[in-house]
Amino acid sequence: MDNTTEGKWDSLPLKLNHHILQTLDELKFTHMTPVQSACIPLFMSNKDVAAEAVTGSGKTLAFVIPIIEILLKREEKLKKMQVGALVITPTRELALQISEVMDHFIHKFPQFSQILLIGGSNPIEDVEKFKEQGANIVIATPGRLEDMFRRKADGLDLASSVKSLDVLVLDEADRLLDMGFEASLNTILGYLPKQRRTGLFSATQTQELEKLVRAGLRNPVRITVKEKGVAASSTQKTPSRLSNYYTICRAEDKFNNLVAFLRQHKHEKHLVFFSTCACVEYYGRALETLVKNVTIHCIHGKMKNKRNKIFLVCVSLGARIKIFVLHLFNSVYFYEPCNIFAFVHRCGRTARIGNQGNALVFLLPMEESYVNFLSINQKCPLQKMSPVSDVVDVLPKVKAMALADRAAFDRGMRAFVSFVQAYAKHECSLIFRLKDLDFAALARGFALLRMPKMPELRGKTFPDFTETTVDTDTIRYKDKNREKQRQKMLAEQKAKATTDPPRKKFIKNKAWSKQKSKKERKKKNAAKRKRAEGSDVDEEDMTELLNDTRLLKKLKKGQITEEDFEKQITAVPKTKEEGDEGGRRVINHRMLV
Repeated sequence: MDNTTEGKWDSLPLKLNHHILQTLDELKFTHMTPVQSACIPLFMSNKDVAAEAVTGSGKTLAFVIPIIEILLKREEKLKKMQVGALVITPTRELALQISEVMDHFIHKFPQFSQILLIGGSNPIEDVEKFKEQGANIVIATPGRLEDMFRRKADGLDLASSVKSLDVLVLDEADRLLDMGFEASLNTILGYLPKQRRTGLFSATQTQELEKLVRAGLRNPVRITVKEKGVAASSTQKTPSRLSNYYTICRAEDKFNNLVAFLRQHKHEKHLVFFSTCACVEYYGRALETLVKNVTIHCIHGKMKNKRNKIFLVCVSLGARIKIFVLHLFNSVYFYEPCNIFAFVHRCGRTARIGNQGNALVFLLPMEESYVNFLSINQKCPLQKMSPVSDVVDVLPKVKAMALADRAAFDRGMRAFVSFVQAYAKHECSLIFRLKDLDFAALARGFALLRMPKMPELRGKTFPDFTETTVDTDTIRYKDKNREKQRQKMLAEQKAKATTDPPRKKFIKNKAWSKQKSKKERKKKNAAKRKRAEGSDVDEEDMTELLNDTRLLKKLKKGQITEEDFEKQITAVPKTKEEGDEGGRRVINHRMLV
């Protein structure tokens, strides 16, 4: 860790509280990292700080320590319901991590209390907890925090509590914006006092982030921390001790390669990322059976409270997992992230605080250009890894699991459908193109018993995919209650089919990936109706206006002279009715000109 440290804590220009130094010693943090040595003195000197440093560089302590130091130096002690510090972070997992670190330090300062406000729990419970215990330090995710500001009717006046705010920290600020929290952040900032210290920490810099810096910080000191050993001109955004690899394999071989890799690295810790919640459920359960003597946990955005207790197999969609494991060795991407910025952050789950780490991405042959894209666009170079050795075909076992339990069969079908839909939404659509996918090979790789019915597959034939000879409707759930409910539902459907008249055939839906937003269509139709209802131009006038428009176009193209144009547009009418018409045409002419 020598190349990632910047001296001992007592070398700081401003002396730290002895209780803080004692806690650092207990946690065995003997030396500072560059981002800590740069940010802590500035923060403690009442400067706003905008810090960019690679993921895993020790940013948490860079704001936890100044928060406590600043609150200790307050002239007036904080009361029970007064919030002195607010930390906003994009995910529950990262908020939990920060809360745990904060707990270590404020344990020696009983005058301070903290509260964790994150999704996945009943907001009323958070309201009651805040009212009962109060909090001087709030660590929160944006959605839940915004909700708490609107709970005045439930007896919580958070807007009044934050009037005493001294410090605001936006951690992983680039991810906050990337995950769509900009509106929530703007709402939250509107409640906070202008006179405060603000720290913004991120792994990357974007235009959107620059806007947030201008809106939320006052004359900030900008800090960009590069690791020693990295050239000054380099803009690599992942830790220098992190090795990024990729391997190319066919769709039907991907899972076999993953299982072989995990079996060969049982002694190491891994984060395995999949593209959807359904893929996590399906492959996670399969890995539990296929990789023996290893504890495997699934975690994704639909698990709510369970997410706080488990940490191994992760999902990108919805959860945006951020897990702090100092000696995590490998991040494995079974499917590449749909968001290109996510790659940099997730790779950084390994190689924390100067430790060694690896990231491995599985790519299809047609996706290899993604390697160059990451290198150029995200400054994240990847090396080609030699093929995984001793690969065994485990797909027959996965098929057997589906035949033995309908729950496994359902999980496989949902995983395939969700993957195809996620692939269609990939940000790098020039590389990850749905039309390039070999659906038959993909279905074999998912160990499906049959192709699912979905709009993207309609009208296609798959001679290279052999469906099972077993009638999949006969596959039963191992769970007897679920199977009983299924049989009851099937009986009701059968009875209904015999008694009800045949239903009209409706036009089938388009592929999900090609559907237009219903809301958008309704909006356009409503606008058309509004224009029609609000118009005082009758059909005859509209016809005349169109004729005049055609004449004007002819004039502009030189097809008629100005004299001809004037004659036709202002022709003298012979009757009163025609006179009215001529008047209208003159008006139309002025409008057109």
